[in-house]
Amino acid sequence: MGSIDHVPVMSDEIIDILSKIDRLDLLIDATLGLGGHALRICSTFPSVVILGVDQDEEALAIASKKLADFKDRVMLVKSNFKLIDDIVMSHLSGRLADAVLFDLGVSSMQVDDEERGFSFNKEGPLDMRMDKQGAISAYDLINKLTVDELTEIFYKYGEERYSHLLAKAIVRYRERHGQISSTTELVEIVRNALPARIQRHMGKHPARKIFQALRIVVNDEINALKQGLTKSVDCVRSGGVIIVLSYHSLEDRLVKHTFKQWESDGRGRLYSKKPILPKPEEVERNPRSRSAKLRAFIKS
Repeated sequence: MGSIDHVPVMSDEIIDILSKIDRLDLLIDATLGLGGHALRICSTFPSVVILGVDQDEEALAIASKKLADFKDRVMLVKSNFKLIDDIVMSHLSGRLADAVLFDLGVSSMQVDDEERGFSFNKEGPLDMRMDKQGAISAYDLINKLTVDELTEIFYKYGEERYSHLLAKAIVRYRERHGQISSTTELVEIVRNALPARIQRHMGKHPARKIFQALRIVVNDEINALKQGLTKSVDCVRSGGVIIVLSYHSLEDRLVKHTFKQWESDGRGRLYSKKPILPKPEEVERNPRSRSAKLRAFIKS
């Protein structure tokens, strides 16, 4: 397994937002991960209780150890945040939270552990399931879908302009060589399909967007976000805040439009009109924060 070091993104900005609401006694960390944000929040706000939710058992185990000093103030639940209303009813008896936090990034543990198959830079199985009990893996998608189905996934969820070319190359490879089983095998197919001049102009890893697309579909991330976000506003008290950290345009657009709709419906107000971005020094310290955008909504 890879490193479990994890630096929470934009934690200063999150603490700043939380400091501005009138009280913080109960926070739902809907994407607990390795517990980096929860640790900082517990350390900063001495009376806060945190309900931490994550679908990754491995992450929950690590977070539990990290938060051991605050075990009396932290409840951990293995679940998906799309069920946030059920989680609140089951574990909080319907009590409304002062804040809900969504950090939508893949944790460094998941990326760095080659056995999870999230990274295009490491040899590993084509998996990408955040919940290891999930029914569908990236292997299933890559080896079972048609050219048209793969094209749609790569274009819709990866915003990959060469979606059809790459989908054809994958299916052609399958027909000639059999099933595709590893991340490096998939990366090699991508590299061989794209002319060198295109790869040079891409600037970033040529397989980055299709890995993103596969991960989103395997974990049903966009639908889960729609459901979790929609339900979260009813899990927060008047004057409470919903904070979302997103890392790609599909997520950010969904959050932006949801918050704007809530504002027009009179459910509250945007914390800031534009997304808050990480400071240059944070990006330098933690390159994974580069694409982060933070948005917050204050409920009426």
